[in-house]
Amino acid sequence: MSTTHMNTHDAHAAGAHEEHHDTGGNTVFGFWIYLMTDCLLFASIFATYAVLFMNTAGGVSGKDIFELDFVLAETAALLVSSITYGFAMICAFKKNRKGTLSWLLVTFALGAIFIAMEIYEFHHLIVNDHGPGSSAFLSAFFTLVGTHGLHVTAGLIWMFIMMIEVAKTGLTNRSITRLSCLSLFWHFLDVVWICVFTVVYLMGAV
Repeated sequence: MSTTHMNTHDAHAAGAHEEHHDTGGNTVFGFWIYLMTDCLLFASIFATYAVLFMNTAGGVSGKDIFELDFVLAETAALLVSSITYGFAMICAFKKNRKGTLSWLLVTFALGAIFIAMEIYEFHHLIVNDHGPGSSAFLSAFFTLVGTHGLHVTAGLIWMFIMMIEVAKTGLTNRSITRLSCLSLFWHFLDVVWICVFTVVYLMGAV
């Protein structure tokens, strides 16, 4: 009787584990679908920029205002943050809470540097009368780069919340699933920024 009860209990436990595993997989799959919709958003903004980047209304163009050395340092901060987030995920899968939190903190700092540099760039352009209302080119530029910046800011807020969750509850299956979704989001933003850097800054500075 006790053996039957134990077998039943084990079956329920296995079923619960399988159900939780499936839920985590469905969550990640659903997040992939969200990223596809975000791809469409950025694709439409890139298309708009491609149409408008020559419409300077007699004002400045990209080669007049872009400082590639500054943007290259900004880009390096974001790309390195993608690597450090990868280290955080390795620690998370090994159930190393201290390592996970340490690498998340480094990633957060690098992302914050990226956003600070972007805000500085926007402020510098605006105080020099090169704001988004100056021309269609600048309007498209601020929209594209600003939309990416808002996504990075959202990622930083999400990362901060995850650091609190991991610090309080540890590396549960739920927190690892959430960290995996954030990983997809963060690497996605890296890929988008590489496109921004290439299309907007490199091609625009020529």
